[in-house]
Parts: sequence; structure tokens; C-alpha cells
Amino acid sequence: MPAPTSGPRRPHSGSRRDEAARLAVLHAADDLLVEHGFGALTIEAIARRAGVAKQTIYRWWPSKVEILLDTLIEDSAKRLPVPTERPTAESIRAYLRRFARFLTRDPAGKVLLALVAEAQHQPETAKSFHERYLGPRRVRESEMLARAVEAGEIAPRLSPDATVDALTGPLIYRALTGAGIPRGLVDALVDGLLRPRGA
Repeated sequence: MPAPTSGPRRPHSGSRRDEAARLAVLHAADDLLVEHGFGALTIEAIARRAGVAKQTIYRWWPSKVEILLDTLIEDSAKRLPVPTERPTAESIRAYLRRFARFLTRDPAGKVLLALVAEAQHQPETAKSFHERYLGPRRVRESEMLARAVEAGEIAPRLSPDATVDALTGPLIYRALTGAGIPRGLVDALVDGLLRPRGA
């Protein structure tokens, strides 16, 4: 689960965290969310699964949302990095296919969907989710599309920022509603929205 992250880190209070205990907490939160859902996830349950004191967790994180955000940021950086090489229509298509698999098959994808859902009801969750994860990632995705435009690889109908929404929104919606994400959907989105060179 650990990986260098480029997203903003929330400052932690208390003593310096033991790395093994930190990872145990992140793994425990990830596993318990998948097993029982967001509503049943508690700091007490995370502490029991991780083998750490509840007070220790509260010294490091103010809420289960912040634990899940740390998990999501680190797992996404490792398993779903935004491509930084010269982008092409095909590399963007491949990235979106990985994103679809991440949403439907990866435990971290379940964390992402849980936070999206919770953000609809809790303004503080929405604020932290946007500041720490969604905002920085959208910047990298928009930059990827802008580089592809500059290289003449794609000619999107919308701005890079709006195109990110149009490409990822249908995938997140289908995952949130429990529907599968057919391979053809990614192809249709890329071909229709990006107008790849030669298409």
C-alpha cells in the first residue's frame, strides 16, 4: 500500500507515527470498508483489526474519512498513476480502462466510491475529498489531456477540465450504481469526446 504521493498531506498532530502501525491502520480501514461498508466502519473496529490503541489512531487522524483518504491517495499513486509520458489517444484510452478496473475490482476503488457517496451528505467530507484527492488528481488528468491536444493527438470538443468530467463521470456513475463497465463504453467515450487523430 505505501507509495510516494503527490497529493497534499493533512498535517498530523501527536508523536511521530510508527510506519508499521500506520500501514496496519490503513490496511485495516481498507479491508473493513470492503467487508462491511462505510456506515459500519468505526475507529474502534479499525483499532481492533490493526492491533493498535484507539487513542493512537485519534492522535494521528481526526476521523475515519481522513484514514480512508490516506489509503486512497497512496493506493491510487501506486496502482492508478496518471500517465506522465507523452500522451496519445491510446495511452488515454488505456488509462481509462485501468480506471474502470480500479473502480470495479480494486479495494481502493471501493474506498473512492464510498467517499464520493459520503461527500454528498457531509460537507466536511466533500471539502477534504476535493482538497486532498480529487482536485490534485483532476489537475494531473487535465494536464495530460492538454499535452495530448498540444501534440495533435486529440481534438476534444470540450475544455480539458470538462473533458475529464465527461470521460470519468459515466464510469463512476455505473460503478456507484453497481453496474458493470463494458469495454465498449470507454471506447465510445474516447472516440466521441476526444476525436483522436485519424479517427
